[in-house]
Amino acid sequence: MPESVMRLNNLRRGQTLNRRKRVGRGNGSGHGTTCGRGYKGQKSRSGGYHKVGFEGGQMPLQRRLPKIGFHSRNSQRSVEVRLHELNLLTGNVCDMKALQEARIIPAQAQQVKIILSGELEKAITVRGIKASKGARSKIEALGGTVE
Repeated sequence: MPESVMRLNNLRRGQTLNRRKRVGRGNGSGHGTTCGRGYKGQKSRSGGYHKVGFEGGQMPLQRRLPKIGFHSRNSQRSVEVRLHELNLLTGNVCDMKALQEARIIPAQAQQVKIILSGELEKAITVRGIKASKGARSKIEALGGTVE
């Protein structure tokens, strides 16, 4: 077979040539006179800059808009568990370790509270975890206990 035949395994990516912009080397280079900075103004001068968000003395956008929102640092440590999520537990004992092994709560959780949401299908024993009044009554109605 002749070598001039194009095959997929012989294809190479086309070589791109991105030359460095050489400014101030005369008008024939395309970057002469003003060196691509335009005419006049602070940005055309050497050492001329303004800080990010500066709007020429006008009150900048980040200061015009109101401050909104708040993220409590404690919210990362306290977790709510819905009642129907307890069905994912393999055993019948529900504590912090069992919930972390079942990947119901994250590892950094320090406080857990069970809330009434959904249906529980089996009797479980809850140890060392808070439970709302409604969740406590559902657990005890199925024959489970909250310690």
